[in-house]
Amino acid sequence: MAEDQVVDMEDDLYDDEDTMKDKYLTFHLAGEDYGIDIAFVTEIIGIQKITEVPDMPDFVKGVINLRGKVIPVMDVRLRFHLDERDYDERTCIVVVDINGTAVGLVVDQVNEVADIPEADVEPPPRTTKGSSSRYLKGMGKVEEQVRILLNVDKLLYDEEIEQIVAAA
Repeated sequence: MAEDQVVDMEDDLYDDEDTMKDKYLTFHLAGEDYGIDIAFVTEIIGIQKITEVPDMPDFVKGVINLRGKVIPVMDVRLRFHLDERDYDERTCIVVVDINGTAVGLVVDQVNEVADIPEADVEPPPRTTKGSSSRYLKGMGKVEEQVRILLNVDKLLYDEEIEQIVAAA
């Protein structure tokens, strides 16, 4: 009977398209709080041995073996050109899935799943020549705080990352 309940819960999840709407996995990175759409997150794992792969950009730390599947791992700090830091017991790998491709994102610490309604999301700040930062989806207001909401597609998919994912 427990198996039927699991199947029913999964069916309900797919039946209700709004189940994950406005929900973001929030995490801490270099003194700031960020969020990514929970719909892209498949799991969160503790930091583990990452196998380095030669001739990769510095922000791609290598690959991990996750239950028999080789997954490229990107350090989000380095992707944003922030200072590198040693991994510790709070460091996590957030595994995201975009169009059937899994990628691990190394973050300093995972916080929580937060509800941030569209009405509380403002466009990202403008940078030079009026363009928005390419990795930002918006700025989410949560009580008196701001969460930097990331566009996972743009974070993962540029020419460098597409080549890395294709090779993995």
